[in-house]
Amino acid sequence: MTVLVTGGAGFIGSHMTLELLAAGESVVVLDNLSTGFASAVPKSVPLVIGDFGDEALVAKTIKDHDVREVIHFAAKIVVPESIADPVAYYVNNTAKALALISCVAACGIERFIFSSTAAVYGDPESSPVREDTRLSPLSPYGRSKLMVEWMLQDISRAHNMNHVALRYFNVAGADPQGRVGQSTVNASHLIKTAVRAALGFRNGMEVFGTDYPTPDGSCVRDFIHVTDLVRAHLDALRYLRAGGDSIVCNCGYQTGYSVLEVIEVVKSVAGVDFPVRLSGCRPGDSASVIADNTRIKSLLGWKPIHADLHAMIAQSMAWERRLHNRAA
Repeated sequence: MTVLVTGGAGFIGSHMTLELLAAGESVVVLDNLSTGFASAVPKSVPLVIGDFGDEALVAKTIKDHDVREVIHFAAKIVVPESIADPVAYYVNNTAKALALISCVAACGIERFIFSSTAAVYGDPESSPVREDTRLSPLSPYGRSKLMVEWMLQDISRAHNMNHVALRYFNVAGADPQGRVGQSTVNASHLIKTAVRAALGFRNGMEVFGTDYPTPDGSCVRDFIHVTDLVRAHLDALRYLRAGGDSIVCNCGYQTGYSVLEVIEVVKSVAGVDFPVRLSGCRPGDSASVIADNTRIKSLLGWKPIHADLHAMIAQSMAWERRLHNRAA
């Protein structure tokens, strides 16, 4: 019995593969390597290079590797890019996800875990935000993910396939053992960008929006360590194996930090200063999004263990140094 991880050569997917292996699971990775790296996949894990929207390839992978469960990570994730090129996001995140879900359902897969996003909430009226809050995404990225949630609800009802959709808040950090991390050089994650500025790998950074209705005017976000996030997926897998019904859960710490606060912590951890340029707000960015994590703790038994922001940043910094030395 094997778990198929789509996007398993990417940032979160590679951490998921390691977590599954540590739990004694059999894993196969499907990734087109457009943003992932073959080097992030352990040599003991079969890597199928191809597109998750290729139904023939997915069906063959399921058959060849005796796949019984699917964890779907592969997606485009950059909000400003989705606004500039919405078609690419609806094709990749939604249309190809439909092809994947319809294929795995036809192949008899009974358990499916989907990486959704807090972007489905848009600008929530209250915070922390609960899963039953009104959904009003501000970007094609958020809408493309919400559409997949809806499709999963309908397809799960029509087939013997239960699912867990995990709504990620802001994913950060790196594997505490230093095995994998965010390897895309120009990735737009806040902590990665700030860490690279602190290490002198880029000339400072830009902050988009300083007049939001927040304590310091910058956006407030809930940052979750990638290892805690993939452990939530493992908890979701156990939940489904025990006969759990389809559910949606937030993945966050129920703690918010502003963009400017995070930058100051990066400067403190690095022991250096770097230039920060202040710019106007970007379309698609919400003022404040913090997770209510009551449901994931109560239903999945999830317990975060890496919630310290300073440690998260220090691990990100160690990973960036390793990447830089590897490329030198």
